[in-house]
Amino acid sequence: MSTSRAAIAPMLSRPMAYVTLAKPDVTFLVVMTTALGYAIGVRGPVDYLALARVVLGTTLVAAGTSALNQYVERDADAVMRRTAHRPLPLGILPPSEALAFGVSLLLAGALFLLLAVNALACLLGVITCAAYLGFYTPLKSRTPWATFVGAFPGAVPPLIGWAAARGSLDRGAWMLFAILFIWQFPHFLAIAWMYREDYARAGIRMLPVVEPSGVSTFRQIVGYAAVLVPVSLLPAVVGLAGVRYFFCAIILNLALLQVCLWASREKTNQRAKWLMHATVIHLPILLALMIFDKL
Repeated sequence: MSTSRAAIAPMLSRPMAYVTLAKPDVTFLVVMTTALGYAIGVRGPVDYLALARVVLGTTLVAAGTSALNQYVERDADAVMRRTAHRPLPLGILPPSEALAFGVSLLLAGALFLLLAVNALACLLGVITCAAYLGFYTPLKSRTPWATFVGAFPGAVPPLIGWAAARGSLDRGAWMLFAILFIWQFPHFLAIAWMYREDYARAGIRMLPVVEPSGVSTFRQIVGYAAVLVPVSLLPAVVGLAGVRYFFCAIILNLALLQVCLWASREKTNQRAKWLMHATVIHLPILLALMIFDKL
């Protein structure tokens, strides 16, 4: 263990190591979009007990998936600066414990969704985990197309919420899926640009690693942000949201597009970081606007 890791390890207790395995920040984003999917899809007033059930089940599945992802990628995490402080590279937890922890959370979450929510929500949660670990994770070291593949399971959480609210999926659910699918590209490509050296060190073939100039990376960032503008308006077009959402969504998405254009002009890590923060702010506001317009 290096000197820096030896200094960090005592600061991370075993309980906190398990919390870190669950990736609270990523899990929160998954749960937030699931809850918003429920709130948008529900007919009539929100059943807060039902909402709590789908949130709990999704939290367990997302946390289990994150733990299993760290188990699978522990060797790559050990050589990247931003992930070298995680419990497995530091040796705070043995891989067998991380594996058991992840499997236990995943099974508990899937079973809870099945028994306390419905079979469709459970199926979507399991599909998300299987696609993330079975396709996206191994493809990261093989092709930059992994980001595109990973956007599919990444866009499923609002479908889980919608399935919990209605027991089925209709065009409204798939519009939420499309919005989240497209939103992920400016978000994750900005992160990939910020940490391109780390990814290269670990042999992860993100687009900024394969094409270091950043031309293709920022072309995609701007392109997907531009596509997000009309796609985000579809809920208003089909009646899922109204006029207030329509005009607010135009303003919000054009603002995000401007940030993408601004970041693409200089392609610095600092501008990519600002873009990443802008996407994190953008998504919950957009979905919240849909809910407020509905109310």
